[in-house]
Amino acid sequence: MKTAKHPPALQVVTKEARRAVRPLIVFTAGINILMLTGTIYMLQVYHRVLSSHSVETLLMLSLMATCALVTMAGLDVVRSRMLATIGAWMNARLAPVLLTASVELSAVSPGQGNGRALRDLDQVKNFFTSPSIYPILDAPWAPLFFAAIFLMHPWLGWLALTGGVGLFALAFLNEWVTRKPLTDAGNAQARAHQQAEAAIRNAEVVQAMGMMKPLLEVWRAQQDKASNEQTTATNRGSTISAIAKCYRMALQMGVLGIGAYLVLRNEASPGIMISASILMGRALAPVEQAIGTWKATIGARAAYKRLVAIAGNRQEDVPVFPMPRPTGRFTAENITLARKDGEPILRGISFQLRPGEVLAMIGPSASGKTSLARILAGAWRPTGGRALLDGMNVAEWAAEDRGLHVGYLPQDIELFAGTVAENIARFTKLNHTVFDKVVKAAQTAGVHELIKGLPKGYDTEIGEAGASLSGGQRQRIGLARAFFGNPALLILDEPNSNLDKDGEDALAEAISAAKHTGMSVILIAHRPSIMEQVDKVLVLNRGQQDLFGPRDAVFAEIASRNRKVAQMPKVAQMVVKEKMTEVKEA
Repeated sequence: MKTAKHPPALQVVTKEARRAVRPLIVFTAGINILMLTGTIYMLQVYHRVLSSHSVETLLMLSLMATCALVTMAGLDVVRSRMLATIGAWMNARLAPVLLTASVELSAVSPGQGNGRALRDLDQVKNFFTSPSIYPILDAPWAPLFFAAIFLMHPWLGWLALTGGVGLFALAFLNEWVTRKPLTDAGNAQARAHQQAEAAIRNAEVVQAMGMMKPLLEVWRAQQDKASNEQTTATNRGSTISAIAKCYRMALQMGVLGIGAYLVLRNEASPGIMISASILMGRALAPVEQAIGTWKATIGARAAYKRLVAIAGNRQEDVPVFPMPRPTGRFTAENITLARKDGEPILRGISFQLRPGEVLAMIGPSASGKTSLARILAGAWRPTGGRALLDGMNVAEWAAEDRGLHVGYLPQDIELFAGTVAENIARFTKLNHTVFDKVVKAAQTAGVHELIKGLPKGYDTEIGEAGASLSGGQRQRIGLARAFFGNPALLILDEPNSNLDKDGEDALAEAISAAKHTGMSVILIAHRPSIMEQVDKVLVLNRGQQDLFGPRDAVFAEIASRNRKVAQMPKVAQMVVKEKMTEVKEA
């Protein structure tokens, strides 16, 4: 049963996060109001204590100011913890969604998906828990301090306000001159990371064929570009930050100068002069801090945009009601698949399988066999048509439910770091019942004896991607994983490509056992040894269905075509053979 439709997870989390804005506003308002404590305390000391020489008044003012500062510190701690909680909650809600979206993207577009979405989420989360967000929270309260300066004297207020506008202009200039180099630096750094990961992933080929030096040059070019753009952004940002700091200090000196002039004219007191300078520094502090932390702000904003791009429409997975186990009846209805540029990969593939039948897909390289297998397994979504398992569209079937009834062995055997048992069990939590299914799957795949011969049997750690196993061992364990849970449909993409004679015999026996249990099997294979178990054959040619039918009838048709070609003149044979070789077995 397909997962129920829900709003996109990113939208839901963003909407729920807005609820935390209200208490944040309250706490930020309290913090900024209490920031006036020092100014008010200074004015009261100048106007009341010094004029009255009252120690009691000084003590009472000091006590009140201390209470206000303690309260402000408490509010600041609460605000920091709220932001940390929001970041952790956001990570807990979105990390599974982003990982799922990245896996789905990688399945549909190999090489496109990676772990960058999770790194972007970490960047957004860290932004919420770092001092970089405080200027954004405090900036809206700058008018409060400007208003307080205006109350002291209009001249001081206008100077502070004009200076604030100038500082805001510097902040926008900083954003404008650093946005492009920071974006280019981030993209170049991401490409460098991808190239490094590819080199590490293909280390065997790199070492064996001496590719390290040219790869290093390509990687270094991206690193240099990222470093140059980063340096450009840093130089521009530091220049504007230095100008802003000097500008802010000049403004404070200007306030002190005008304040002193007003004191000489008896239009203000010394307390007002100093308090206005302090208030203006506080009013402009968020803007100056924003200039200093703008790199982090731009990075978090770019990371959020990338999250929207990869998972903006991705719903959270919700529990689904499992469907009954299918019988294995499989139907492909006019399946088509096209690349992003519209070029067709598959066109009009249709066939049917009854429970217990075995279908072999054959054809030349690049005929679309693997692409079709991915669609039939539900890993890819077709451009048109449907793949139906007992009448249920596998593309619309919730993956966690469909996976219970479909076994898939891809062309590139993809094992994970962990034990043999964990890989066969598809990382289902192991218990006695699950382990019994693991052993049964291994026995069905004919790999039980091989596993017992490993150092720790089913508890043997196989390393990253099964690095501690041979190619044949990885393929046979992958086959056992496909058999896990006794699926109704089994799809095998060249399951004997790495197998020796014993492995091929075990594979043939496994397919025979699957037939007797009513399991439908679709396999891509070229070796004649496995064709004895096949009931039907589908011949693909350049993405189109050339032949489909019972095995003997299809092979007889191919042989008939070959005989007709042999009877043609040699010139015609050369032309026709080019076409015929595309439907012959490799």
